[in-house]
Amino acid sequence: MSELDPETIGIIGIGVLLTMIFLRVPIGVALGMVSAGGIYLILGPRAAVGMMAEIPYDFTAHWTLSSIPMFLLMGYFCYHAGLTEGLFRVARLWLSWLPGGLSIASIQGSALFAAVTGSSLACTAAMGRIAVPEMLKAGYDKGLATGTVAAAGTIGSMIPPSILLIIYGIFVEQPISQLFAGAFLPGVLTALMYSLMVFVRAWRTPSLAPRVDEHPTFSERMGALGDTWPVMLLVAGVFGGLFSGVFTPTEAGSIGAFLAFLIALMKRSMSKTVFMSAVNETLRSTASIFVIAIGAQLLTRFFALSGVTDILADFISGSGYSQLQTILLISVALLILGMLLDPIGIMLLTIPILLPVLESQSINLIWFGILMAKFLEVGFITPPVGLNVFVVKGIVGDQVPTHEIFKGIGWFVVMDAITITLLIAFPSITLWLPSLIAN
Repeated sequence: MSELDPETIGIIGIGVLLTMIFLRVPIGVALGMVSAGGIYLILGPRAAVGMMAEIPYDFTAHWTLSSIPMFLLMGYFCYHAGLTEGLFRVARLWLSWLPGGLSIASIQGSALFAAVTGSSLACTAAMGRIAVPEMLKAGYDKGLATGTVAAAGTIGSMIPPSILLIIYGIFVEQPISQLFAGAFLPGVLTALMYSLMVFVRAWRTPSLAPRVDEHPTFSERMGALGDTWPVMLLVAGVFGGLFSGVFTPTEAGSIGAFLAFLIALMKRSMSKTVFMSAVNETLRSTASIFVIAIGAQLLTRFFALSGVTDILADFISGSGYSQLQTILLISVALLILGMLLDPIGIMLLTIPILLPVLESQSINLIWFGILMAKFLEVGFITPPVGLNVFVVKGIVGDQVPTHEIFKGIGWFVVMDAITITLLIAFPSITLWLPSLIAN
C-alpha cells in the first residue's frame, strides 16, 4: 500500500487519466490502467488483482447489457439489407415542395432511421449516401447539404433505441424503458427545430437550396409510403411491445434483431454477405463499447475507494449551488469534452464523478440522462473531433472540403442550443412520457 492517502491518490489519478486521454491513449485502456494502478496503491496487489478479475466479469455478465449488441444488430440488418432506403424517398416526395425541401426530407428521414438504430454514425452513413448526392445534384449549398446530414445523424443517439441511453441506464440504475420514453419528445423536437431553421434560411435565401422541379401525384406519394413498411412494422413491433409492457428492453433488442432478419428474408434482401457484414460490425462496435464500459466500472470502484467523488459532492453541496447552477457547470464541462473525446467515452468517464453530485442535489436522473445525451449529440458535430462530420467527409470525398462541412454545421449547433435551453427550462418535455409509463 502507498504512503499517500486515498484522496491524494484519487486526485493524482484524475490528472494522469486526463493526461493519457489528451495524449490520445484509447480511452478504455486509459480508464483501465489508471484504475488498476490506483486500486493497487490504495489496497495493495492482492486486492487489486482480485478486483481486476471480479469487476469485468460481474459487469459483462449483466443480463441487460445483451440489449446493446441486439439493438446494434437490428440497425445493421436494416442498413445492410437496404430496409431503410425508402425513408428518404418518401420524405422527399412529401416535403420537396417546401423551401429547403430536400434538406428537410433528409432530417425527417434520419429521424425515422433513428428508430431502428441506436448509432449516430450508422444513421449519418446511411442517410449521407442517399441524401447528400441528391442535394448536391439539385444545386444546394455544399455546407448546407453536408451539414444537414451530419447534424441530423445525431438524432440516432436520442430517438430510441439509443445505445447511449442503454449504457447510461445500466450505470445509474434507471429503467431503460423510461429513458427511451423520455428521449422521444426531445428527439422529435430536435428534428423539428432543425427543419424549421432550414425552412427559414431557404425561404430567406433561395440560392442556398433551389426548389426541386418535381410534382409527384398523390398516388405516387401514397405509393412511396408502402416502401417504408419494413421500418414501420419493426418500430411498431419493438416499441409497441416495449412500452405496453409485453417485453422488457433486453427482450426488445432480441425481438427487434429477429424481426429485422425476418423482414429482410421476406424482401429477399438477406444474403450471406449482408448477414456477415451486419454481424461483424455488431461485434466490433460491441467490443469497443464493452472495453470502455469495463474501464469505467473499474474507475467507479477506484473513485469510491479514494473518496474523490464524495469530496466533489460535498464541495458542490457546501458551495450553495442551486440545481440550475450545477447543471450549467456540468453542461460547460460536457460541451468542452465533446469537442475532444468520443461521446460514449465522455459518458463513461464522467458518470462516476457526476452521479454523487447529481444525487446530492436531488436532480432527476431520467431528465439528466436525456440532457446528457443531447450534449453528447452536439459533440458528434463540433470540431475538432466531430465524428459525424468525418463520416460525411468520407462519403463526399474531395467534393466538399472539411471546413465547409463544419461551416454548414453552425446553424444546427445554434438550434441545439435553443433545444437544450427548452429542455432545461421545461423538464416536463422529457418527463411527461416516462410518468405515463411509471403510472
